[in-house]
Amino acid sequence: MDQGVEASGGLRARKRAAARSEIEKTAVALVLERGYDNVTVDMICTASMVSQRTFFNYFGSKEGVFLGPPPAQMRDAVAREFLPDHGTPVVLSLAAAVVSALVAGQPDPELAGRRMKAIMASPVLFSKQNEWMADHEKQLTDLVMERYAAAGLRKSEPDLAAEAGMVVGLALGVVRVVLQQNHLEHDDVWPDTGIMDRAGVLLERIFGS
Repeated sequence: MDQGVEASGGLRARKRAAARSEIEKTAVALVLERGYDNVTVDMICTASMVSQRTFFNYFGSKEGVFLGPPPAQMRDAVAREFLPDHGTPVVLSLAAAVVSALVAGQPDPELAGRRMKAIMASPVLFSKQNEWMADHEKQLTDLVMERYAAAGLRKSEPDLAAEAGMVVGLALGVVRVVLQQNHLEHDDVWPDTGIMDRAGVLLERIFGS
């Protein structure tokens, strides 16, 4: 590829990322100030100085500004960490991979922390976040089955698919509790991957009892 074309493409990508970030910051600031129900897409676009067409091209919906990467992108990030079996119990391994993908997928931790504060302050957004997490369940269940297959387990084994679905449900429950606890203890500070350390201890205690 011509270096000039490559540089031009890189510049466009950086401009898009910068524009997206500014819209996100504006949306989060408005919601923290006025409440989610009192903020419209038109208000966000006016304050950000972008058209509604640009807004919807970036985020797809009002709540999309707050909810993170699409399921396909999330799946790839989780798979890189989860599929290699390092001997960690599968529920903890999947929860840690999801949290790691969420943390690593945030180029601006300060913005991510403020976004989480906005989500926790809004029952509507919190419900939407749970729906967003549920959208990932089928893809995550497929990943668990893929890991089981690598360990020599077969789909035909009794209740294996149900077990994989249960692993996903438990893991996402852990993720929700971990993020909620981080918010209660640290308000709008976005967590690092060490947030899972205590979760591992608690899971061992739960399953041990």
